Amino acid sequence: MPIRRLDLNLLRVFEAVMQHRSVIGASRELRVTPSAVSHALARLRQALDDDLFIPGDSGMEPTARALHLSPGIADGLGRIADAMSTKAFVPSEAVRTFRIAATDYGAVVVLPRVVARISPVAPQIDLRVFPLNRMDVVRQLDDGRVDFLIGWFADLPGRVRHATLLQDAEAVVVRSGHPLTAGPVTRERLFEYPHVVVELTGSEDVATDGFIDDRGVSRRVWVERLILEAADGDKGLTGRVAISVPHYAAVPPLLQVSDMVATLPGLLAARAVEQSGLVTLDLPYEPQRANLDMIWHQRAERDAGARWLIQQITAAMADPAS
Repeated sequence: MPIRRLDLNLLRVFEAVMQHRSVIGASRELRVTPSAVSHALARLRQALDDDLFIPGDSGMEPTARALHLSPGIADGLGRIADAMSTKAFVPSEAVRTFRIAATDYGAVVVLPRVVARISPVAPQIDLRVFPLNRMDVVRQLDDGRVDFLIGWFADLPGRVRHATLLQDAEAVVVRSGHPLTAGPVTRERLFEYPHVVVELTGSEDVATDGFIDDRGVSRRVWVERLILEAADGDKGLTGRVAISVPHYAAVPPLLQVSDMVATLPGLLAARAVEQSGLVTLDLPYEPQRANLDMIWHQRAERDAGARWLIQQITAAMADPAS
């Protein structure tokens, strides 16, 4: 169908269903009845000669055609909104919800600073935080279902922008009284004990460097350096993963009741030492450092509200007093 004959309101319905994966959810956002959404979908299906959304176990699942169309439709609607908007973004008056995908590590070290900064000046801005460990999280970013991702990333495609929030060094943690706390720590001794690792996707299908490729975004899902190395080139050392978990919060209780060893980001390790009675070890090698980044789709740069939040988050993380 030629674009001049297409009712552009149908594209708003498409975007809402894509975001919510639900006719009812879309109707609430658009403030129309579910039957109106269903009728609009029927018209759009006829116009595009595709089912677009099919009922599935987790809601309305988009077809391949819908997934192909989604980024362009979201981008086009964003451009139209920008062109029509004459009102500046005023934080104190704005009523809006931003969606962020993060690990529990990102939530613990970033969100308190951000909330402390924005709450006094933007009391009606809400944040919804979702797990970063979903395998399709970058697709959600592309589809506009998530606004920002906070995690460890390497290669990024041109459509994705990023800001570094902090740099942290790895730390190896054990329970108080662990045999490794007596005497010098060597690689050989570290490999004598089983390890608990955090695997952020719950999948063992990861590259040996700890990264996976998610729609062109290279994101880290392992930080366990010792196990990732798998074998020391000179001494043939190997390590055993006794337990893998998808969240950092699960690690301290496991260490408290066993002789297992874990590698954690330094800021979380410090909290575990303070709150859980664990201890960090002096490492026989230079700790690896990694940047915690926030990424967003390039279309956010045309969104005054998103630009404001990006500025607030980066400023909060750069402020040593926060």
